[in-house]
Amino acid sequence: MLVVDDEAEIRSLLTDLLKEEGYRVGTAKSGEEALAAIAKDPPDLVMMDVQLPDQDGIGVLRKLKREHSEMEVIVMTAFGGSSTAIKAMEHGAYDYVTKPFDIDDLLATLRRVFEHADMSNEVSALRLELGKTAAERERIVGSSKPMLEVYKLIGKVAPSDATVLITGESGTGKELVAEALHRASKRNPHPLVKVSCAALPETLLETELFGHEKGSFTGAMTMRKGRFESANKGTIFLDEIGEMTLGTQTKLLRILQEREFERIGSNTPIQIDIRVIVATNRNLAEEVDKSRFREDLYYRLNVIHIHMPPLRDRKEDIPLLVEHFLVKFRHAPGAIPTSITEDALQRLTDYEWPGNVRELENAIERAVVLSRGNPITLQHLAFDDRREAADRRRMAGRRTRLDEAALDDDEEQLADTAAATSNGHGGNGGGSFKDQVSALERQLIKEALDRADGNRTKAAEELGIYRRLLYAKIKEYGLGE
Repeated sequence: MLVVDDEAEIRSLLTDLLKEEGYRVGTAKSGEEALAAIAKDPPDLVMMDVQLPDQDGIGVLRKLKREHSEMEVIVMTAFGGSSTAIKAMEHGAYDYVTKPFDIDDLLATLRRVFEHADMSNEVSALRLELGKTAAERERIVGSSKPMLEVYKLIGKVAPSDATVLITGESGTGKELVAEALHRASKRNPHPLVKVSCAALPETLLETELFGHEKGSFTGAMTMRKGRFESANKGTIFLDEIGEMTLGTQTKLLRILQEREFERIGSNTPIQIDIRVIVATNRNLAEEVDKSRFREDLYYRLNVIHIHMPPLRDRKEDIPLLVEHFLVKFRHAPGAIPTSITEDALQRLTDYEWPGNVRELENAIERAVVLSRGNPITLQHLAFDDRREAADRRRMAGRRTRLDEAALDDDEEQLADTAAATSNGHGGNGGGSFKDQVSALERQLIKEALDRADGNRTKAAEELGIYRRLLYAKIKEYGLGE
């Protein structure tokens, strides 16, 4: 890493900090010195002040990106919202940080840079392995612990012909798992046929799956092969299997057991060599208990179970996903991917994403269109206020739990605790029950802030609430004074 700044104190501070984090660090105090150092030993990352004594920092950035397009650059500025910082992003800077530094934010930014570099290397390796196809743009992205477990399962299961059940909420990427399983299997040269069981009524679904003979029903003017027959030698992916009726489930069970079926209107069995992958956002075990899903079919399908975690449980993957979608939805073919400001990325990370990865993908596509190649800012992001409303419900739930606990505990002890922890908000030696609960709420927030060393973002994450709500509570209880 190369630190470029004309202030010796800044160079020294960053050198010590980055070395403690395990980075190898070089320094330069001018643009000319930086360019010479880079020519001699190109670093993985440059942290550069935009105000340099001998050259315009933007000019140095242009030279760097022209001669070393793969090199990542973070600009440093005392004016985080200034046009200079935005201009730096437009000319290829990965991100910018503002002076004085928030150490946690700075280290998080550095982690994002190298995660982005890892993702880019992974994309390049994938292109070499699979060829430059449109399918590469649709892939699973993430490096969180839950996703690593998914990758391990895919790697172990893909070479076999075992039936796979993929579960998870809508929008988590279940179809991408099915595609990855097929690509990595011996059946890859043959088709992957996809069927949405929720999109068709029972009669049409059966025709779609099994095909029909000419004249088997009104309108059957010709013989038609079904999806199972079309997928012979390959893989069939049945999405939303939980929507399938009991009658169709019975026919599917026979295929899984005997690997044969008949077209509608025919008594001639058709043998198939096929792998079956299914997905659902329902809990099939509960559906079995409610007699809405066949128990024997459930056990046939649940040979290998892969669960896709919701995005709210792997938020550390959001920066990687954002980078992936910025590349996918670049505003013009061949254009440099749109950048995103730190505030905008933080907003994306704070949001709960009830629609999971699909909702994030739609949000980034919309933001890229609105930004028209310029950095994505908060104004390009649109959310309905479900997250904030959910946070308020969560805080209300926290109050309710406190109420219930207070009813179970000795009221005199609760009053003493409230009096000891309050600074005027209900600490009058007793007070109303509402005041006592507020005192305990204040204590929870104060302790979270203490554990986070005053970092409000971390405190909000620990409490499980939105930052704006935490700020409001800090102001309400006078904790920021």
